Amino acid sequence: MLNFLKRNKKHQEDSEKPSNDSTVDAEDLLDGVESDSSSEEVETELSINPNWKLGEEDIYVYRFMNNENPPLLPNQLSLAAFELKKLEGDMIAAGAFVRSSLNKKITFNSTTILLMKNDGTKLGRKQFDLAEVGELPARSSRPHLFLFDKKDLFVPIEEVPTDDWKLAFEMRKTSQKHTLELADSWQESMASEEYEKLKDYTESLTPPKPGEVNFMGLRAHETDNGDLHVTMLIRNGSSKGINLQQLPLQFEDASGVPVAKGGFKLQDFNVSANTSKPWTFIFPKSIIQTEELDLSTWKAYPIQNQQ
Repeated sequence: MLNFLKRNKKHQEDSEKPSNDSTVDAEDLLDGVESDSSSEEVETELSINPNWKLGEEDIYVYRFMNNENPPLLPNQLSLAAFELKKLEGDMIAAGAFVRSSLNKKITFNSTTILLMKNDGTKLGRKQFDLAEVGELPARSSRPHLFLFDKKDLFVPIEEVPTDDWKLAFEMRKTSQKHTLELADSWQESMASEEYEKLKDYTESLTPPKPGEVNFMGLRAHETDNGDLHVTMLIRNGSSKGINLQQLPLQFEDASGVPVAKGGFKLQDFNVSANTSKPWTFIFPKSIIQTEELDLSTWKAYPIQNQQ
């Protein structure tokens, strides 16, 4: 194993290091991955390959660098670059953390890795047997060495920067367009003009990140009997459909404080891959905690599990 740590012991003092982290939806690389509708961020714990024999000081440095990596979303895999060296014989040695936010241990097979600038310019490409990473524990991050030969590079080795670079998984699938999906009841009741307007709006939004599920407010209004109707757009950035059975929601009006919260049971509520589906949630007047709602600005969001 090459020693990457001489420079990185100095790197501990550099808190302004930009993130060289690239993420993908785990479902695009691994089979048998179940979708996770949670939006809770996942910190990945350092894991050292048992075949690496490191001293305590080296492990400390790897742990320090790993702690600087940004959290992942559920169902994501990541390559977080930390150092690139040019070796004799026109070779590039790139060190990166292989990271997983999955709640189970995983192993990789042969996978194509791209060497890129941070702006996406491709510098090289090589197929690696990532079984060498070993069994990656749940929610963990493991340093690994990627060697690129001259024949793997798209540019002369002199043009490969040592500071402006990252590694990325080459995706087997082309990204899908994010589209609008309607429940049957909505299809039957929505006017065509209203549908086209919502469709155009949905497709104009920046798509969710791979594997991300998020919630966007569309409309909130108070009925004559005092109930609060809140229409949300449930956006699925995963390459597989999700099923929501229960959704705890909290609502804040313009005051910026929660004024209503409730748990909503959903029956057969599926959101297909790479689609957004609208739904209206009704907060009864009895659970609204203010006499006068100010709906000039508002937001609604899922309530995270309280530990």
